[in-house]
Amino acid sequence: MSLSSREFVHELEEANARALARIADLSASGDEKGEISVRSLLILALKSELEAVECAAGWISTTPEIKVKVAFARQAGDEAKHYRLIEKRLLELGFDTADHDPYAHGRSPLLEYLSGLQGTVARVAAAQFTREELALVRNAEFIRYCRARKDEDTARLYEDVIQPDEQHHHELGRALLLELATTDAAQAAGRHAAARTLELAEELLEAARLRSGVTRAPGC
Repeated sequence: MSLSSREFVHELEEANARALARIADLSASGDEKGEISVRSLLILALKSELEAVECAAGWISTTPEIKVKVAFARQAGDEAKHYRLIEKRLLELGFDTADHDPYAHGRSPLLEYLSGLQGTVARVAAAQFTREELALVRNAEFIRYCRARKDEDTARLYEDVIQPDEQHHHELGRALLLELATTDAAQAAGRHAAARTLELAEELLEAARLRSGVTRAPGC
């Protein structure tokens, strides 16, 4: 028997919550002595923000629904704003990004996966609904880390500006899924895309932890 879109979104929320709980634990597990600077984590954040811009902007021309085009455009603009705000904060912390290339080591497997997604429900489920909720989880841990390092300015940047934007993106994704995830095929695509997004995010976080002990880098 087919699920209603409301039942589908509820199912997706429960599945995401289980994965996000694991990711939250992993995000809080590394660098117990606080040896990684906030500045270093913000440099990593530039790549996440740029990837979010590229992903949302790249989908606009191939998404048929006008309201979803506009939602992706809003998200791309917000993520670009976050990128500039992080650049400004880094300059205040003594790092000039003028010669910094966030893609020096290539794009992430997560961006490569998301960029290839087809279908509006899959895209919304993966990016706006799921990845933005992931960002909320990772940013919350980053805010705690900033405050532990006595960096209130960075904490407030995320708490007052970036987190409200990410919450808006997530809630907008939820509203779009309630409207558009009405067929078995669309729901199956959305379910798979959300699960794969979290799977890749968890793999990347674990790889960063094993390689360099970085687990508290913010999301996008």
